Amino acid sequence: MNDELKDEDTRGARVLIVYPQMRGKGDLDPGARLEEAHGLALAIGLIVADAIAIPIREPRAGTLFGEGQIQNISVACELNGAELVIVDGSLSAIQQRNLEEKLKRKVIDRTGLILEIFGERAATAEGRLQVELAHLDYQAGRLVRSWTHLERQRGGFGFLGGPGETQIEADRRMIRDRMARIRRELEQVRRTRGLHRERREKAPWPVIALVGYTNAGKSTLFNKLTGADVMAEDLLFATLDPTMRAIRLPGVEKAILSDTVGFISDLPTQLVAAFRATLEEVTAADVLLHVRDIANADTEAQKRQVLEVLADLGVMTEEGDDGAEPAIPIIEVWNKWDLLASTHAEELRETIAQRANETIVPLSALTGLGCDHLLQIVSQQLTAGAQLYSFVLPTADGQRIAFLHARGEVVSEEPAGEGPDGPQVCMQVRLTKRELGRFGTL
Repeated sequence: MNDELKDEDTRGARVLIVYPQMRGKGDLDPGARLEEAHGLALAIGLIVADAIAIPIREPRAGTLFGEGQIQNISVACELNGAELVIVDGSLSAIQQRNLEEKLKRKVIDRTGLILEIFGERAATAEGRLQVELAHLDYQAGRLVRSWTHLERQRGGFGFLGGPGETQIEADRRMIRDRMARIRRELEQVRRTRGLHRERREKAPWPVIALVGYTNAGKSTLFNKLTGADVMAEDLLFATLDPTMRAIRLPGVEKAILSDTVGFISDLPTQLVAAFRATLEEVTAADVLLHVRDIANADTEAQKRQVLEVLADLGVMTEEGDDGAEPAIPIIEVWNKWDLLASTHAEELRETIAQRANETIVPLSALTGLGCDHLLQIVSQQLTAGAQLYSFVLPTADGQRIAFLHARGEVVSEEPAGEGPDGPQVCMQVRLTKRELGRFGTL
């Protein structure tokens, strides 16, 4: 799909990864950033010949790097037999073109690489539309360097036609038209998804959404809790399209678990916008499980990246002097506990004890360690703050009776004689305020 990369040209190609380390910018340290970029390249079937970080004091407008640095990159390419250069940062169209001319090799930036991964992984029609929209948005600004026929002009019409429409103008117009069509289709998807959300809110099942940094183990945990067979590999962005399955919780008859796309540092703005409809599923959840790779040295930086995306989605709201508070309850799942050394695990247990105001569950999605405890915590969260309410309903009102059984704790249920709509039942049910509000809309 991406004009930058073609499977037949680059799958298995040797690449050099270059991380432009800007002074005072970036959350991950250079080593972690290079390792992440390495994972992105592997995810698209590339062979990483070498990965280097280059400090940049003042970015050059035309090339990003200085002349000496470009020479060093060129030498590294020759020594490693690299056919492609991945710049793990953002490049303007001009910078990309100039670097290709100087290095005599194809150059792509972080956005182009992630777009290529998304294009290969998107499985649903909606996912493919989202990726195409993001790609077109990205490609529109790069026509000047990506297309070889831009100097051609189409002839005008008659004597008043003028010089005609240049090919680049025609191509840009075609891209704008295609983007407009995709946006209309995605808007319909958004409306349909919104209707489904409204229906789910009225249905008798709470929704639990998995969120977290890419490759934190969300899909592995999803499979462990649901018995499903969702793609769960040691690859960045193994999951793109949201998947939902029913699970059982202690004291909760049924709940829906949703697996979502992983977040990543410097996620291209085109993708954030394109996948907003998908990510909005998160905002309709009753509880969020923030899955963290606790064995990763940069787990705290990854957490900050996830919380920034959640804040952008409106999941985090500013309340009080302590900063952002979640509008939806968040349980931190410290995954890959089995990979920790015993001393590190003990230190983290002390950290959990000190952070008593947060809900943290250590576990291993791979071995199942701690999964039962997690389900108990989720159940407690779903029923926290519940109060006892009394309802008298017609026995024929199956929808609302089923809602109370699934969303609340039914303390008692007894016949209540005849009513205007036939036999009635009196139910004593413990409900949260949120579920009580939903019950009122049925």
